[in-house]
Amino acid sequence: MRHVLSALVQNVPGVLAHISGMLASRGYNIDSLAVGETDDPHLSHMTFVVVGDEKTLAQVRKQLEKIVTVVRVMDISATDFVERDLMLCKVQAAPGPSRSEVRELVDIFRGRIVDVGPDEITIEMSGRESKVEAFIERMRTYGIIELVRTGRIAMVRSGAVSEEPVE
Repeated sequence: MRHVLSALVQNVPGVLAHISGMLASRGYNIDSLAVGETDDPHLSHMTFVVVGDEKTLAQVRKQLEKIVTVVRVMDISATDFVERDLMLCKVQAAPGPSRSEVRELVDIFRGRIVDVGPDEITIEMSGRESKVEAFIERMRTYGIIELVRTGRIAMVRSGAVSEEPVE
């Protein structure tokens, strides 16, 4: 099962390395990881996705709770939440019919063209993981030159009942 964990951590050097190293050393794989400063410059928000059963999730949470720089951890996958993934994709698209087709698909998927070269287009896309994955599959036929993605970011929806944080 896929679990989306949200952690509030102290914004100090080495936190990301400490958390990812601790999880890796215990054999837990992080499918996705995103971290950034919050409105409080002393705190950062980490969103990461781990796959495993309830026992795996419990172990991951216990290990995170032991880290001094972790303020709070929540498994938000059991709540109603908003999740986004950001992608930049450079695709082969020489002027002509191919470029027009790519532009149409970008519009259909509500993406944005952020750079145009002589024979390629760079596209920005954000949305749920499934939308981004579907777009990538459509672009494979045109020839993906380069692709980069952020990790997933997520937030509990307004009014949704969230699980009590681990302190």
